Amino acid sequence: MAVARPSESAILRIYRGFLALYPAEFREEYGREICLVFVDRWREQRSPAGLLMVWLEALAGIFHEAPKEHWNMILQDLRYAIRIMRKDAAVTVAAIAILALGIGSTTLVFSLANGLLLRPLPYAQPERLVAVEEYSTKDPNEYGNINLPNAFDMAARTKLLENLGVYGGGAVTLLGEGAAERVMAAQLSNSAFRALGVAPLFGRIFTAADDPANAAKAVILGEELWQRRYGRDPHIIGRSIQIGNARWSVVGVMPAGFHFPFRSEIWVPLRIDVAKASRTDYGLHGLARLKPGVSVEQASAEAQSLLDQIHRENPAGDNGWRARVTPMHDFVAVDYSKAVLTLLVAVALLLSIACANVSNLLLVKASARAREMAVRMAMGATRRRLIRQLVSESVILGLAGGALGVALAYAGLPGLLSLIPVELPAWMDFSVDSHVLFFALAVSLVTSLAFGIAPAFGSSGGDLTRALKEGGRGTGGGVRQKFLRNSLVVGEVALSVILLAGAGLTVRSFLAMMHQSLGYRPEHVLSLEISYPTKRYPDGPQAREMLRRLTTEVSAVPGVASAAFSTGVPLEDGWSRIFTIEGRPRDLKDMPFVNHVVIMPAYFRTLQIPLLQGREFTEADFEQPNVLMVTQSFARQYLPGENAIGTRIRFGPPKNDAPWHTIVGVVADNKHEALKGINRPAVYLPYSADITPNSLLARATGDPLKIAQAIRTRIAGVDPDFAISHVYTLPQLIERATWQDRFLTVLFIAFAAMALALAAVGLYAVLSYTVSLHTHEIGIRMALGASAGSVRRMLMRQGVGLAGIGLCAGLTAALALTQLLKTQLFEISPMDPVTYIATPVALMAVAALAAFLPARRATRVDPAIALRCE
Repeated sequence: MAVARPSESAILRIYRGFLALYPAEFREEYGREICLVFVDRWREQRSPAGLLMVWLEALAGIFHEAPKEHWNMILQDLRYAIRIMRKDAAVTVAAIAILALGIGSTTLVFSLANGLLLRPLPYAQPERLVAVEEYSTKDPNEYGNINLPNAFDMAARTKLLENLGVYGGGAVTLLGEGAAERVMAAQLSNSAFRALGVAPLFGRIFTAADDPANAAKAVILGEELWQRRYGRDPHIIGRSIQIGNARWSVVGVMPAGFHFPFRSEIWVPLRIDVAKASRTDYGLHGLARLKPGVSVEQASAEAQSLLDQIHRENPAGDNGWRARVTPMHDFVAVDYSKAVLTLLVAVALLLSIACANVSNLLLVKASARAREMAVRMAMGATRRRLIRQLVSESVILGLAGGALGVALAYAGLPGLLSLIPVELPAWMDFSVDSHVLFFALAVSLVTSLAFGIAPAFGSSGGDLTRALKEGGRGTGGGVRQKFLRNSLVVGEVALSVILLAGAGLTVRSFLAMMHQSLGYRPEHVLSLEISYPTKRYPDGPQAREMLRRLTTEVSAVPGVASAAFSTGVPLEDGWSRIFTIEGRPRDLKDMPFVNHVVIMPAYFRTLQIPLLQGREFTEADFEQPNVLMVTQSFARQYLPGENAIGTRIRFGPPKNDAPWHTIVGVVADNKHEALKGINRPAVYLPYSADITPNSLLARATGDPLKIAQAIRTRIAGVDPDFAISHVYTLPQLIERATWQDRFLTVLFIAFAAMALALAAVGLYAVLSYTVSLHTHEIGIRMALGASAGSVRRMLMRQGVGLAGIGLCAGLTAALALTQLLKTQLFEISPMDPVTYIATPVALMAVAALAAFLPARRATRVDPAIALRCE
């Protein structure tokens, strides 16, 4: 993520402004030298963290070079600031608490952003690591894969990339040395492994000799797996282990923490005959490293040029797709970046509200100190001296609030991460590092200036004669301070409106997503994945008989209403294929993708997907499976106005020898890929001999988790080598699929609630202070016959009026800023009228309550006492 860098002239101006707080003789003697050192150090650093280090070094330089009297002056400022804050402990505690809330929330979200987006990948020179992709121009965001022959052709011709290779992921079953265990595995070409630049703990990584299809079966283990399953066997290299049906020889062990590409614990070589691979299959990802001095843009242009050459040489594989090169960090973080950036904007608004609130508190406090400032100026203190004193107080408050905020952030981080029900990639590290600490320190210092500058300048620039004449009676700081206080309240309210509108939109979007029609009934359905030894159960009659027996055993478990196998469960079906409708030939570039699911009997009954037309599969269809069923969207999109029943389709590229499949039924559309976005039309095929289903769905009569253990026992009774994994109910799968939306919604609600509370506190504080200033006036009004109700209405009009101005400004800004949420909303417009009606109502209700409390207190004062009040 690019960060704007200030120019040297801007940095120098800021620093000179900082030096201006010190006496002229100090600036003349030391200022020029320190400024020059400051700029030289800035030229060396050229980064946000470096900028902060320069500031700290410059401060240290001031303290080091300053004569003893200036040291004493700085320490005197700090001691006096602490004494003043202790004297007014209530305001100090309130300010620190508000700042801790704002800085803590900001640090918490930044910790997420740091772990998800900013922390470099744990590989050698990660800035040179890139993903090489092919994508469809119809949907550039849909694919991040690459065709295997195309990748090898590019690797042989590229001049800007090195170690261009491919990788993929999946799960494998470990047998022997204990119970069957399902673990994540990765398949990599040797060049992809070399591109990562990570050396093994011992042993070796793959070489070119490991890639051919007929090469020896070599495997690399992760350090954690080596320890957990093989007891850190020092003689593991060369040892044969059982993975599925085959024995593999261990050639290396990777160091702890290496889990590329996701949470892999085993790595196997490519072992594919590239010459025989299809140029229309896209099941792998491309990985490479930029050569020194090469930019991503240059490499991306070269990749497109190479793909054009490959398509010209292989016109049968020219599907019109394009190539691009993307920084690896951007590639792996793309699913999280939008949500995190949205949260950063939201928490920045919350921090601004906190700063405005504290600034208002300090303005009120400064008004009460008007006589003190006047006396000090009368005794010879300069305005610069007073500003420096007040800024010192602000810095102490900011640092104290920042320290408490950081503590709160890291105390709350585990709870925040517990809201994420999925395993995040292993490279996402949320531990404390220098980026987070520097950020927290920078935010503390910046907020100190943000909330301290206005009170400092306002307090030091008053009318000396008037302040001395007023004596101990507060005047409220005059028109300028009153305007500033009111402006801060208006700003708080406006920013709160933006957060409230954002929270309202995310809540409405999340509720719409969770209450949409899924096309199936997820309640009471348990899903699990079964891995079985394919050597004993090869695809075909043996596997089909095994699945039938498992289905019978599971269906006999008390509490199971029905059970069925498929190649995927809802929201995790991601296998797509191109197809042709008989009599309607298409060019490869125009062939659409359709979601492809292989099922066993009772699948539709288990999920309760309605049949709309035709018939379901019969037992005979599983013996001669040249039939299929399609979803309603398939019939509507590809056979508009026609009877889909009896139409034949064929999978694969044009002019292939694949069999034709006849449509025998149409079922209702269902959310098989995602709850948000477009779900492709789907086709369902009865299991035959090519792809054996391994996902079991069981509908229970009650709580599905209560039958999970009984199902495990029945499956183990069929074959103890079956490995069971991914045991979830369908509602749990829905929760996992929607975690980002839920996470964003929860945090938006929390930020909006805090913003609303802070705005209410700010409004309450201003009106309370106004009441305290006008107690004498209120007494006169009530003595002259004004009713309590009229006085209460007068004060409430002032508070509600400020809130109304802030509401109008906030709604205008919200209408623009909430457009940033457009891509993250589901069936809700950023201009949603319900949200923009509810937001003003909620805010004005809270504002009215905040205004009513001090107004009611003012009308309960005895007029006789109020008239004597000075």
